[in-house]
Amino acid sequence: MSQTHDVTLKKTLNTFHLWGIAVGLVISGEYFGWSYGWATAGTLGFLVTTTVIAAMYVAFIFSFTELTTAIPQAGGPFAYSLRAFGPTGGAIAGFATLFEFVFAPPAIALAIGAYLNVQFPSLDPKIAALGAYIVFIALNIVGVQIAATFELFVTILAVGELLVFMGVVSPAFSVANFAAGGWSGQDHFSVAAIGGIFAAIPFAIWFFLAIEGVAMAAEEAKNPKRTIPIAYITGVLTLVALAFGVMLFAGGSGDWKALSNLNDPLPQAMKLVVGTSSGWLHMLVWLGLFGLVASFHGIIMGYARQIFAMSRAGFLPEFFSRLHPRFRTPHVATIAGGVIGVAAIFSDNLVSIAGQSLTASIVTMSVFGALTMYIMSMLSLFKLRRAEPGLDRPFRAPLYPIAPAFALGMATIAFAAVIYFNVQIFAIYAVTMTGFVLLTRFTRRKIGPAVPA
Repeated sequence: MSQTHDVTLKKTLNTFHLWGIAVGLVISGEYFGWSYGWATAGTLGFLVTTTVIAAMYVAFIFSFTELTTAIPQAGGPFAYSLRAFGPTGGAIAGFATLFEFVFAPPAIALAIGAYLNVQFPSLDPKIAALGAYIVFIALNIVGVQIAATFELFVTILAVGELLVFMGVVSPAFSVANFAAGGWSGQDHFSVAAIGGIFAAIPFAIWFFLAIEGVAMAAEEAKNPKRTIPIAYITGVLTLVALAFGVMLFAGGSGDWKALSNLNDPLPQAMKLVVGTSSGWLHMLVWLGLFGLVASFHGIIMGYARQIFAMSRAGFLPEFFSRLHPRFRTPHVATIAGGVIGVAAIFSDNLVSIAGQSLTASIVTMSVFGALTMYIMSMLSLFKLRRAEPGLDRPFRAPLYPIAPAFALGMATIAFAAVIYFNVQIFAIYAVTMTGFVLLTRFTRRKIGPAVPA
């Protein structure tokens, strides 16, 4: 059955918008979550983990950019795998991307709620999280240019705040502080530290998770063959610099063990240096909210485009590919992902998986989805190089095939490591993914030429 409604997105985004999306999608990972890697691997062990994962992401983004510019569609990884491997490959990549982008926002929304609860103790964090969903779903529906401009604004503020943090704590930085007990609590490297290095992989991924979401905005980008490579490359380099800067300066500012199991390591690190009454600390606490908001808002943009693209291609009900008649945004897809996120938020204390809260478990499933998508994307790159050598590739992956092979190999190793430490959650992820992929074999609609080639 052919599409009976217009499924064409409006091109309004420039290079600065795309850079803001690339960095904004991820930047909350610089504010919270990553420090749990210290509890697992120690500062030096986690530094090893982060270095390898950062190298994986740089290689991945430089390779992924070739796909994004050659096939600039809102489906992103779904579109690449569909073209390379047909409906089954498209379904695997598409649903994996949905796991990543639909399940990450509830955790960030709860972090926003918890942050606001500190400032306003009478405010229920879950109600605040619900309010965040309502506000940013509405902002996304009003228009992608307005949404992307807001994303750019809060991203610049969040980056600036991280630079302020590094500057304020730098006088107290000490290599001795950072290295003390840096190998899983020990001062010297041992075989036992290797397990911690592997177990910390999800927390290192949190530094970079979701940067690939720029691909979902490709159809709305002006001159995507030029603007996307610039945004991706500058975006990933920005994030690498911030990740190492934040980690090193926080760990060297005092006793890093006091920060390793906290959701707010940066304010606590600054408190060790400037005290509780400093204006710098209060500024960090307030403006730190922009990092959470930037990622939350950006990921909503990403999941909406993924749901929209999969619906437009017949993998989800046609209803989800409808565009708002006035704003030309995928409003139904935006609301649908929000409903799932809100349900997860209000189930957080009612459901546990493998001894973890529901939110902690779905963050892990989000990582599984991301790694599955990375693997499928790199496989698609290799397949399309062979199957379609004449495909217009405005940007070609440098160091091919070494860089994409490295990204593929590291993503596979990371996937295996996360499985090892999260067997029960992986079982749920695998069964759910298999069910969705098999279901599309029977429910997928045939679509007409309304879907961009």
